[in-house]
Amino acid sequence: MAHARGLPERAVTIALATAIQESKLRNLTYGDRDSIGLFQQRPSQGWGSPAQIRDPVYASGRFFDALVKVPDYVALPVTVVAQRVQHSGYPEAYAQHEDMATTLADVLTGREGPALSCTVSGTDPVPSDTGGSGAAGVVSEAGGGGGVTAAVRREFGDVPTALPVTGGGSVSYPIPTDQVSTGWSLALWLVCHATELNATSVTFNGRRWSSTASNQGWTHTTPDPGQTGTLAVALS
Repeated sequence: MAHARGLPERAVTIALATAIQESKLRNLTYGDRDSIGLFQQRPSQGWGSPAQIRDPVYASGRFFDALVKVPDYVALPVTVVAQRVQHSGYPEAYAQHEDMATTLADVLTGREGPALSCTVSGTDPVPSDTGGSGAAGVVSEAGGGGGVTAAVRREFGDVPTALPVTGGGSVSYPIPTDQVSTGWSLALWLVCHATELNATSVTFNGRRWSSTASNQGWTHTTPDPGQTGTLAVALS
């Protein structure tokens, strides 16, 4: 979502510190009064309907909508900015999560490269009760490569743009040389959602993650000269 809006890494750090404090990064169905979701946003305070707030993409978008209205938010302390968005009864609580949020932001924005991996523990089918709000919901509606591109577009906007899908077996994204961190951010997101997206491997920048050897993390691979700068996703 931050990529789609062209927001700096500092915005991601603030959002993560806020969500860690509010929900420990869990999409909660309960909270103080009518607060729900990652940011404990309240329908009665105009944040959206309960269903909308429990959609992480929507909830993050609403948080960023409010964040960018805070003057000079990039230079202000995390706790000050978070409080101006959240109006919490415990305004100092956000500060304790800044170090963890900064580390997570470094990884999730792709600045640290292949610093995150996921292990596939089973072959459970894609859950059907998603309400269309998550990656699995988008894939179930669009299917195959089109489903992956729709899910990525929902999270990342038009950065980057997928190459034309020639079949249901793969999707490729050209990554400009000055946007390697964006490529890694997308690659890590794809790995974390591999089960929902039916992705069997993700290859980028000389590294490959495979669902059949996910316990090995990102392994080195010899880049195909014709695929330099391309992020490739193989689908089942």
